[in-house]
Amino acid sequence: MLCNAVSDCCSGSFIGVCYGRNADDLPTPDKVAQLVKLHNIKYVRIYDSNIQVLKAFANTGVELMIGVPNSDLLPLSQFQSNADTWLKNSILPYYPATKITYITVGAEVTENPNNASVYVVPAMKNVLTALRKAGLHKKIKVSSTHSLGVLSRSFPPSAGAFNSSHAYFLKPMLEFLAENQSPFMIDIYPYYAYRDSPSKVSLDYALFESTSEVIDPNTGLLYTNMFDAQIDAIYFALMALNFRTIKVMVTETGWPSKGSPKETAATPDNAQTYNTNLIKHVINNTGTPAKPGEELDVYIFSLFNENRKPGLESERNWGLYYPDQTSVYNLDFTGKGAVDMTTEANVTRSNGTSWCIASSKASQIDLQNAIDWACGPGNVDCTAIQPSQPCFEPDNLASHASYAFNSYYQQNGASDVACSFGGTGVKVDKDPSYDNCIYTRAGNNKTVASNTTAMSSTTSSSHKEIVSWVSSSLIVVAFLFL
Repeated sequence: MLCNAVSDCCSGSFIGVCYGRNADDLPTPDKVAQLVKLHNIKYVRIYDSNIQVLKAFANTGVELMIGVPNSDLLPLSQFQSNADTWLKNSILPYYPATKITYITVGAEVTENPNNASVYVVPAMKNVLTALRKAGLHKKIKVSSTHSLGVLSRSFPPSAGAFNSSHAYFLKPMLEFLAENQSPFMIDIYPYYAYRDSPSKVSLDYALFESTSEVIDPNTGLLYTNMFDAQIDAIYFALMALNFRTIKVMVTETGWPSKGSPKETAATPDNAQTYNTNLIKHVINNTGTPAKPGEELDVYIFSLFNENRKPGLESERNWGLYYPDQTSVYNLDFTGKGAVDMTTEANVTRSNGTSWCIASSKASQIDLQNAIDWACGPGNVDCTAIQPSQPCFEPDNLASHASYAFNSYYQQNGASDVACSFGGTGVKVDKDPSYDNCIYTRAGNNKTVASNTTAMSSTTSSSHKEIVSWVSSSLIVVAFLFL
């Protein structure tokens, strides 16, 4: 059984999401935790140990990767007591109610202008010692994240090699990772490779859409996408130094939905395509040409657009969500298929013969979270399930959720994916209406029909653009992650 962001199992590769907070308009951490729970996301990366975030994720079952910022590396590397105090204040009060599974000590230090890399390994060792004192060293893994700039060569993949100028800290770090069975964490961005070298890298190759193959002349391995090639470059770099047991984990990857005028590939369509294909690639345990079937855990960057990030426009537009918790584009996190809610392509519609209700297997907390979302960001009119209204009785979560689910389902074209609600919704072919509580359906709601028509007409031009570069089967993305 495969493991992904929407499953409860623990074997195989998984997809997580990075929760960056470099913005001044984001929802509060407790609302973010609700959003994450609603969509059954099980793995989240944060970049510090913010108390409010740790509290918000308590008792959610979400596994957190937390970070030690580069600015804290010096004190944690100097004295063991500093690491002990950090753990005592930042972790122990919230663990295990808040499930913390990884600590990243420093982030992309080779890109840091202050050259904090010399402090990384001593800080990692001190943090691990602090964990060992607390008896948590087998439950929480310690590592550090890197950019692809840690390599001096990445093509062909078999020639992958670490930059020798970083050897002074990389060698002891790799020894630490191997000894403690911690993963080598890398941030992979095919978007930048395409943006900076469009004449050498095709867009299809960057988006997992290539129909041709790139051959590694040294190994004969065939590559159909840049993501795999970059991952294998890391594996070959590790093997060149005889570190063959260290696993690779991707702690950031993604695609921006908007960019500056020169960043023409930063579009919602491309972001949908990249992340959809990435999810399928990961949860199917595809592995890479050099490591077929190898488990590879991946975090998508990022949960929200972040308006305070400097640089080009794309830097502020990597989010799956806007700050108001509505989706930037539709993304199917199950990896089962790609559906575009705004076109007729690949959508299974009910034609008014089915309804969406709450699953009898859904927990009360999942139903409440789903109701809160549907009646809020989902834009469902939930007046009918308020006291004294026709659908208030029976006054229970299953009944109220069923009404809200069906309203959303019908408003959004009655497509299969619009009844997901993180696995808490199910389709039925029997009208659940009762007494004066009437459940709408696409065929008997003129407002819904006109809204759907308007939506389709306004997206027809963008649909044509997609068709122009996607081959015969249109790759589009689905509703829930949302």
